[in-house]
Amino acid sequence: MKSCKYRGVVVPMITPVTENGLLDVAAVERIIEFFASNNVAPLLMGTTGEGNSVSAADGILMVETAVKAAKGRILIYAGLTGTCFAEQLTQAEAFTKAGADVIVATLPSYYALTEEQMYNYYKTLADSITGPLMLYNILATTHMTIPVDVVRRLADHPNIVGLKDSERDLDRMRECIAISKDREDFAYFCGWAAQSAFSLSIGGDGIVPSTGNYVPEMFNDLYEAAVNGDTATAERLQNETNEIAKIYQAGRTLGQSLTALKVMMQTKGLCEPWMLMPLTRLSADEEQSIREKL
Repeated sequence: MKSCKYRGVVVPMITPVTENGLLDVAAVERIIEFFASNNVAPLLMGTTGEGNSVSAADGILMVETAVKAAKGRILIYAGLTGTCFAEQLTQAEAFTKAGADVIVATLPSYYALTEEQMYNYYKTLADSITGPLMLYNILATTHMTIPVDVVRRLADHPNIVGLKDSERDLDRMRECIAISKDREDFAYFCGWAAQSAFSLSIGGDGIVPSTGNYVPEMFNDLYEAAVNGDTATAERLQNETNEIAKIYQAGRTLGQSLTALKVMMQTKGLCEPWMLMPLTRLSADEEQSIREKL
């Protein structure tokens, strides 16, 4: 196994907020301690973290709080979203100054971009920021795919350290892992949680499962089993975590699934299920149904 710095389980952390939409700092501290004690790192303000809805000020506060709570035990990945490049540069530098170890950026998604525009966006971003940059491909929300050839070109940039890929395409996964497999300077993270074990078995460096917010210990065990060749254990844990994921995902939109996940975390005393606009809580009956399924 290669010794890439960026590997393991990175959980796309929910963003805990109060009823009036302010960052719940105490909940951030609890969740980071929960993650660190189970040897998983957070991706702050990704898709699961309602990244596009977090204010600039709360984003910085979240990174600062997470870094302080982590106490150097785990890396802190900070998500970068939005469509204004100048504001993204400011935010990325603020996150790095606050202690984030890696900036993870999706494509700006208002306009459909050409392949060359995608390449130029990431190259210019990587040239302009202080901290290391990770590409984040997620067709479901940006409605665009970073082509494999663009990933291959960007992998040679000295400040681009990896790809978090959430696209549900096994052929693409194999092609992207082939790019990273023999490189110490470029990592592949699978953001398709149901294929976590498989991605690791064919040479992926890490996994990014949203269900890890609720059961980080299971994904840490899955990762360790997979990288140590214990296929049976990895597959068992994959099947078990897939069933847990159905509790909050089945029959719901992506946005609805996020508040359902917060309901599950509430049962462990980690956060309250409040959401940032435009997302909202589920009904009281739906929340109770989730608790009963647990």
